[in-house]
Amino acid sequence: MSVTISNIKVAIADDHEIFRDGLKLMLQSAADIEIIGEASNGKDLLKLVKEYKPDVVITDIKMPLMDGVEVTRQMQAKHKGTNVIALSMFDDEELILEMIEAGAIGYLLKNSDKSEVIDAVHSAFNGNSYYCKFTSAKLAKLIAFTKTTNQKKQREAEFTDKEKEIIRLICEEYTNKEIGEKLFISGRTVEGYRMKILEKMHVKNSVGIVIEAIKMGIYEPV
Repeated sequence: MSVTISNIKVAIADDHEIFRDGLKLMLQSAADIEIIGEASNGKDLLKLVKEYKPDVVITDIKMPLMDGVEVTRQMQAKHKGTNVIALSMFDDEELILEMIEAGAIGYLLKNSDKSEVIDAVHSAFNGNSYYCKFTSAKLAKLIAFTKTTNQKKQREAEFTDKEKEIIRLICEEYTNKEIGEKLFISGRTVEGYRMKILEKMHVKNSVGIVIEAIKMGIYEPV
């Protein structure tokens, strides 16, 4: 979904100043994103959110004084208008799950590129989940079965039989060309279906498709 207003207010939190500076540079390259504050620990982040009411918070999971999981829980209880994106390292899968169960709308790895960080902010602003494109198959399955995401099941009937067939093949990691060969349609036609599926699911990448497909019961992982 496209962003509908000119300024998205974003707060960032990480206990490493150099990382925060890099993140600010990435976000400030987008004309519609405004950094309204930053914090180096969870307690300061909560104060910042209370005072400035950002649309989106990007926060590290591991922080001093109060970690990202507890911050997210408290924001969900007191500041429901703010959507949270978790920042993590590759080996933080259990913590990522805790963040999502606490109410985070998605997550990014700390080595995500600028376009992905900006995409994540736009998705979160519009209330849509965002999962890092480097999400492992194991983590995707675990996310799909969390309590939080299971409350957001969509009706399988929203998708045609052909779309569901393509969704299952995407979940099995077939390329557009391979899907086209299996279904006797062109790769370009498959890409058209893929774009429509992304739009219907309100996700940005194949990882999002896999997670939503599991939640909806369209795809059952082995």
